[in-house]
Amino acid sequence: MLFSGGDPCHSVEVSNRRNAQKGFIRSEFDMKNKEIAKKAAQFAAPFRITNGRKFHLKTIDPQETLDFKGDDKTRAKEALATGIAALADLQDMLYAQDRWAVLLIFQAMDAAGKDGAIKHVMSGLNPQGCQVFSFKSPSAEELDHDYLWRCMKCLPERGRIGIFNRSYYEETLVVRVHSEYLEKQKLPQKLIDKGIWKRRFRDIRGFERYLTHNGIAICKFFLHVSKKEQKRRFLERLEKPEKNWKFSSADLEEREYWDEYQSAYADMIRNTATPYAPWHVVPADNKWFTRLVVAAAVIDTLSSLSLAYPVLGKEQLRELAAARRALQ
Repeated sequence: MLFSGGDPCHSVEVSNRRNAQKGFIRSEFDMKNKEIAKKAAQFAAPFRITNGRKFHLKTIDPQETLDFKGDDKTRAKEALATGIAALADLQDMLYAQDRWAVLLIFQAMDAAGKDGAIKHVMSGLNPQGCQVFSFKSPSAEELDHDYLWRCMKCLPERGRIGIFNRSYYEETLVVRVHSEYLEKQKLPQKLIDKGIWKRRFRDIRGFERYLTHNGIAICKFFLHVSKKEQKRRFLERLEKPEKNWKFSSADLEEREYWDEYQSAYADMIRNTATPYAPWHVVPADNKWFTRLVVAAAVIDTLSSLSLAYPVLGKEQLRELAAARRALQ
């Protein structure tokens, strides 16, 4: 203060006014985001499954859009933009607090819109605090380990958001539909029996409980697309040159197992939906609505963590004051 110039009492008064103004802005900011978080929780609630015992996939209509109509896309985009801004604020606090990590898991049939949902909903996040991993067919090295190994290596650090585009759940989906994949895993023959899927579900529930006990919040998404809409999107990929690269003949082959996959997904959700790692079964026939639900669920998850910027101690505040004086 002695070297700042002007009346010291005036400087204190100005400083107090500035702090009061900052406090008002922060309070206004918190109130706005709390209101967004409240609405997000309400919006995501119809699609959140925390107890799958009585779950039936047919209860979720892939074309569902709640109170949004086909001509409400503009309103939906505005709501998504608001949500993305709120996500950016929450991610900033997550990173600064450095206590929690968040794991987002995406599962779906081909062409359901996983990549687009990740791209659009996460568009406002700081790349330094966000990691995306896509899990394809396991390598020879990965097959020499347990099925959770490759995913465990990619878990997010504290303060970061990790995104799994497909995940260890493939071990209860594609491996279940195609028994030949299970045979490649080199498991002792006596472990390959009718009880293997129940054991895997039990192991996954235990694994996810372990993660939550260690500060990793889990939010899972199944993007529920209809067979009719999948066909339309496949044809679009074939007809539009800029989308040809997205098409794979393997997608058509997997489509032949539609009923088997639907059954496997339903069983997966029934057995692994828990309060600590809920599934969100998101209607996926309308991409704009899918992205809105995903954003709402992520906001709800982050908001539940009581995130806040770190409060500095007296010694740290003295260091800041000294640095401020040195710069004046």
